[in-house]
Amino acid sequence: MKNKIAVKLMLYFFMILLLFSVIISSVFMTLFRNHTVEVYKNDMEKRAVAISETLSNYISTSGYEGMGNRQAGQAMYLRFLGDIAMTDVWIVDEDLNLIALKPINNTQYNYADLPDDAGIVVAEAFKGKNTFSEGFSDLLNTPTLTVGAPIKSGGEVVGVLLLHSPVEGMTNATAQGYGILSISIIAALLLSILLAAVFTASFTRPLKKMKTSAIELAEGNYSAKTGVIQNDEIGELAAIIDVLSDRLDKASHESEKLENLRRDFVANISHELRTPITVIRGSLEALNDGIVTEPEQVKNYYSQMLSESRLLQNLVSDLLDLSRLQNLDFKMEMREVNLRDIIGDVVRSAQTMADSKQITISQETDTQVFAIHGDYSRLRQMIFIILDNAVKFSPAGESVTVSLKGRTLSVIDHGTGIPEKDIPYIFDRFYKVRSENNKNGTGLGLAIAKQIALRHNIKISVSSEIDKGSIFSFEF
Repeated sequence: MKNKIAVKLMLYFFMILLLFSVIISSVFMTLFRNHTVEVYKNDMEKRAVAISETLSNYISTSGYEGMGNRQAGQAMYLRFLGDIAMTDVWIVDEDLNLIALKPINNTQYNYADLPDDAGIVVAEAFKGKNTFSEGFSDLLNTPTLTVGAPIKSGGEVVGVLLLHSPVEGMTNATAQGYGILSISIIAALLLSILLAAVFTASFTRPLKKMKTSAIELAEGNYSAKTGVIQNDEIGELAAIIDVLSDRLDKASHESEKLENLRRDFVANISHELRTPITVIRGSLEALNDGIVTEPEQVKNYYSQMLSESRLLQNLVSDLLDLSRLQNLDFKMEMREVNLRDIIGDVVRSAQTMADSKQITISQETDTQVFAIHGDYSRLRQMIFIILDNAVKFSPAGESVTVSLKGRTLSVIDHGTGIPEKDIPYIFDRFYKVRSENNKNGTGLGLAIAKQIALRHNIKISVSSEIDKGSIFSFEF
């Protein structure tokens, strides 16, 4: 079934409204009927009291015995009271005889014919109280409300007036009330169902959008958005799905990027390893097959294999270093060190290599102590890689300067410089600027230096001009 939640919501609304309507209608009709009966009682009591007072005055002037007199004047007077009451009037005398002022269907009744609770009504009335009864309904074959009022003469109760009226009016009024209430409830239920359908549709519409987005995300479309903007729990859920979509999309691009890097890494390392391995194998095959026999040639072949094996060793060592540095679980020996001491150590080591090209390495520092928290050997490796490149790309007879001023360490050379198009990529793995001075490089040095800088929260930057030199800066 489609839109199950919409159907359930509408059923829930309908059941609640129906239960509410039944409870309200039951309470209302009970109160309405009681109120109607109470109004009838009050009205009948007023009429009964008025008639009993009139009869009391009549008895005081003519005597109670005259009430049974059949003379025309008295009969007309009693019938006149019945017409005023607009209902049936009975009188019970002290001998418990009934005098019907307005006989019902010309039927004469004795006291013995009255219902059982008539005695209670009459007894209470003879005590001077007004009382009510519905027991006359069976006698009169119709639902009847009867009120008993005492008739007094000289302060004593000499008779009881029984004023009774069919409750057809009350029943009709109650039935009309039920009808109006039923029509109102049905109209309210229909309107409520219509509104519930509209509200349910507005409630489930964003859920459908979120479902569609979730399906698209599950199918790999990470750019899918819900398009739901609401300031409620549904809006918050939609916003979370959109955030998830953004993160999945970002993760997808990152995964694609990492996969490309992995393929490039495999391709690059395969290329870098193939060259020295091919040279070493070719040289060994030539020596093993006796193709090369001249001592001088043999020596050259051995020298070439040694050079290639060293290059291979450096490549493997750099790969291991880079792998360790990129692993966040790899722990460095972090402690308080003096950067000034590290610079001096690096300069002394690089100077030996620089002497072969008559290159002078100078130091410029504005302090003797620059304390930082770091790994001494890794910081030394980072600075040495940059200084080694500065010597490598500098012409013979030039100078290289290592400057520590403020919180910035700079390595300045006056070499060939780096093309502007290559600067954004020089810290990538296996990226090498094509030049005669860089033919023996592994392409991993600057990548290692950058990883060491990142692990020490050091910002590294480069500025360079062709044929004027380069400046590598480290901001601590």
